[in-house]
Amino acid sequence: MFDDYVEHTNAAPVNHGSLQSRGLHYEGFEPAQPEEVLDLDPQEAVDAEPPQSPIFDLGQVQCAINAPLVSLVVCSDMLVMGLASNVLILIELAHATQVTRIQIPAKPNEMTLHKLFMDPSGRHIIITSTQGQNWYLYRTWKKPRQMKTFNKLVIESVAWNKAAMLSNLQPTSTREILIGARNGTVYEAMLNAEEDFFKSQERYLQPVFSLPELHPITGVKYEFFPPSDPKKALVIVTTPSRIYQFVGTPDRRSDDSGRIFSAMFAAYRDKVPKILELPGDTQHSELHFYTSNPEQANSLPRSLAWMTAPGIYHGNLNFESTSDNFIDASDVLPYGTSEGVPELPISIAVTDFHYVILYKDRIASVCNLDDKLTYEEPLPLKPNEEVRGITADPVRKTYWVYTDQSIFELLVGNEDRDVWKIYLEKGQYETALRYAKTASRRNQVLAAQANSFFSEGRFFQAAQCYAQCSVSFEEVVVKFFDVNERDALRSYLISRLERTKKADITQRMMLATWLVEFYLSKCNELDDMVASESVLHDVGNLQAERAILEDDLRHFLETYKSNLDPKTTYELIQGHGRTDMYIHYATVIGDFERVIEHWIMEEEWTQAIDALNRQSDLELYYRFGAVLLRQAPKETVDSWLKQPTLDPIRLIPSLLQLQHAPRDPVSPNQAIRYLNHIVFEQQNTSPTIHNLLVTFYALPSSAPSSSTAPSDDGPILRFLSTAPSDPITGKPYYDLDYALRLCKQTGRTQPCVHIYSKMALYENSVDLALEKGDIELAKINADMPEDDQPLRKKLWLKIARYVVQDKKDIKTAMRFLENTDLLKIEDILPFFPDFVVIDDFKEEIAHALEGYSSHIDTLRNEMDDATRTAESIKQDINALQNRFVTIDAGDVCSVCSHLLLTRQFYVFPCRHNFHADCLISLAKENLPAYSLRRILALQTELMKGANTPITSVNITGPASLPVNPAVQPQSRQPHTQRTLLSANFTNPLQNGTRAANLLGRNLLSAGDKIRDLIVPDALAALVSAPTWIPGIGGGRRIGNETNGGKKVEKLRAELDDVLASSCPLCESVVVGLDKPFIAEDELDTTWTL
Repeated sequence: MFDDYVEHTNAAPVNHGSLQSRGLHYEGFEPAQPEEVLDLDPQEAVDAEPPQSPIFDLGQVQCAINAPLVSLVVCSDMLVMGLASNVLILIELAHATQVTRIQIPAKPNEMTLHKLFMDPSGRHIIITSTQGQNWYLYRTWKKPRQMKTFNKLVIESVAWNKAAMLSNLQPTSTREILIGARNGTVYEAMLNAEEDFFKSQERYLQPVFSLPELHPITGVKYEFFPPSDPKKALVIVTTPSRIYQFVGTPDRRSDDSGRIFSAMFAAYRDKVPKILELPGDTQHSELHFYTSNPEQANSLPRSLAWMTAPGIYHGNLNFESTSDNFIDASDVLPYGTSEGVPELPISIAVTDFHYVILYKDRIASVCNLDDKLTYEEPLPLKPNEEVRGITADPVRKTYWVYTDQSIFELLVGNEDRDVWKIYLEKGQYETALRYAKTASRRNQVLAAQANSFFSEGRFFQAAQCYAQCSVSFEEVVVKFFDVNERDALRSYLISRLERTKKADITQRMMLATWLVEFYLSKCNELDDMVASESVLHDVGNLQAERAILEDDLRHFLETYKSNLDPKTTYELIQGHGRTDMYIHYATVIGDFERVIEHWIMEEEWTQAIDALNRQSDLELYYRFGAVLLRQAPKETVDSWLKQPTLDPIRLIPSLLQLQHAPRDPVSPNQAIRYLNHIVFEQQNTSPTIHNLLVTFYALPSSAPSSSTAPSDDGPILRFLSTAPSDPITGKPYYDLDYALRLCKQTGRTQPCVHIYSKMALYENSVDLALEKGDIELAKINADMPEDDQPLRKKLWLKIARYVVQDKKDIKTAMRFLENTDLLKIEDILPFFPDFVVIDDFKEEIAHALEGYSSHIDTLRNEMDDATRTAESIKQDINALQNRFVTIDAGDVCSVCSHLLLTRQFYVFPCRHNFHADCLISLAKENLPAYSLRRILALQTELMKGANTPITSVNITGPASLPVNPAVQPQSRQPHTQRTLLSANFTNPLQNGTRAANLLGRNLLSAGDKIRDLIVPDALAALVSAPTWIPGIGGGRRIGNETNGGKKVEKLRAELDDVLASSCPLCESVVVGLDKPFIAEDELDTTWTL
């Protein structure tokens, strides 16, 4: 049915689904020479006007119509065509290729199609004919159904319930509709496409009002208002020459059964509605509403247009009107002329800013703002082609022109292109600005608005507009100077400064500086006015204005401080004598040095300290610390304490000023207060600070006097006692020598004594305390060397000598002995004079003698206890010598499992038995390194001393052995020993000297492998004498009579103690708890498969 493209000759195609249109020649506010638009200066290229697109563009829709087109309606992108062959063609524009053809079941010679009507939702269609047959088609039906109750009724217009149609609450129902018939009667009806066996589609049809002249009702519209609570209804009805307005309250029912207009129209049976008549000789007219946002169900139309014979009657709909006339600003727009004769149009349509007028051979548009023709284009008609009309989609705002053979789409493009000019000419500048889309257009509007404001004397509004447009700066300034409007000029300068680019530093600085001068001049002007009129008039308003202006100036300085030159601004402010602004500006830019200097010159010390506290530059604390501390010491120190990052060393010159400055004796020394905070709170360890604090404590606050000593040593003593010390050296951070010298100069005895004790010069401290007669202080210092008892006693003797000899107070000396346990009566007796009465210390001597007697008794008892203990030990030793163990002849060694009696053996109380060599082999694995080294040393010594051969050792009979008689005497043959490190120890007892030499050499070469140097067989032979077996006993030991024999016996006993001190099996259980079951170099194959 439709091709996939639309021919267009001048512009890019505008798609509308698959429907596209072909552009023809257009007219309007187009440039006479478009090339001039492109020929611009580079400086003005930014503000160049964009190429103007056409307001309207008429494109022909490519379609094939096989019968004359009679009527065309479009709503919500649903297009319906009615052909003379009684065929309806339905096209959903979103899917334009899907075309539905529906045949009306009536022959063309029996029914002539007259008009089509479709609701705003595009679902309900009413077809009427000139014979009075009417049909109803729902969108999803395959064929229309004839409405029997509408028979013999020629419908000329239909008013739909737009709110109900667009809300989709009942999509199958049309709800209440008003029908204007050719017989001059208005009907109310309701249609419903829902299938109901007991009801037809036309629910009801009833006449509600008949016009007296019975002219055809060419147009009918109604709206419910207000949108928030639609209780009223406005119905507008038109005939070819009259327009009627009906207003009332509809009869809304809860069951939505309709018939809501009957009561409203019944009220007009006794009164005449609002009527306007425009007579003419035409029988055709149209009524159109225009809604800005038609997709909203409750939106109200903005304006109306009524096509009449004299012209287009148009106006704005005022739903808030209190009269019976709801049409405001009505007027008649006459039609164009053809050869000097007014030409009546065929149809009209309404857009946002234009009336589209369709003539029999052309289409034109007139702007509804200035009634000027903005567009006109001839229709490309074929021979004998007849124009039928123009229809509009009220929801999608599309416009369609149709003839009996063709369809055209009128594309609305840049409709508001020239609207801004029209509003500009009318002086409606705010509206013109709303439609000015480019910078150059806004500039023209603002310039015109500014000139208008200026001519009206509204200078502040003019200043704001001038600041936004491109009128030259000099021209504006001269204008305001000519009328002496400096306040408006100030407003203009502020606006220009706000809009100046930040990159334009020079311009911004000049504007800001000029504005500062304006503000200062105005402030001085107001000051003069207040001073001159304060006597005769009330100056409250002037004072309020001055306060507001000063606040504005402060805010301006804060906002544009970066655009002001400090030096120039200071000079301006000082030149106008505004000290408050001078201080404020310096504070704003952070020039606190200037602020503090100002307050110091004014002797406003508190203000200066407040300014100092508000800034973070520490250098200012050091610079102004001296003068501020001298004038306001407490406040200054409070300020310092708030800055923990201050360097107290740099504050020393300021602090020293307080040393000789006169001070109230009641108030504390602020320098000491600050230094104490530094030392104890901030943990400062600088010796300089600590020494300075000692100086302040030791020296008086005023000029010192050599003859007068300070009476209160408490503060300095507290500091010396609690001052922090170096954790490494244990000494205080202040210089002890300096503190001692200072305290001596000022005659402070107690601090000197304390310092002596800090320096561990206890004798000096005691001597000084005694020199000053302070015995208690001397006692305290005498007890300080706690680890040096002789020194303590010496110090106490000094005190005792002083008490006895200098004080000559015997009783006090006796009481003095009770304070210490270091001195006795005999220690101080030498200090007594040669001739002294013993009565004064007789009791003390007697008490001392009693103490000595008691001590002697205690010592005697201790000696008796020691003697008894020694006798008990001797008895235990003798008992141990007679202890024996019984063994059997079949007992075996716990290591090698051979018979125990075959060679030397050891028996332990735990019943583990070992051969001597097996015991040595087992013990050397568990003994520590130092024991092994001792064994080697003893082994070497014994081998050196074995010069005589050792014969074989036989076990004698039972009478000579401490063993059980069950053991039969056996003889032991000489046993071949294993070599010690080499074959040199084949017979170690015979070659002892040689073996010892080799052992020494091998000991040096073996290094730390001590266990490898111990040979159990050779060592076992060395442990015992030839006739004595360890663990068994034996006969008389040979060689013990000589000194050499005693030495060898001693070495053997020591070696025996090392080897047999404990059972190696029992001890190895404990020692080996942390050893692994498998050694590091041992291969574990127990888990091998």
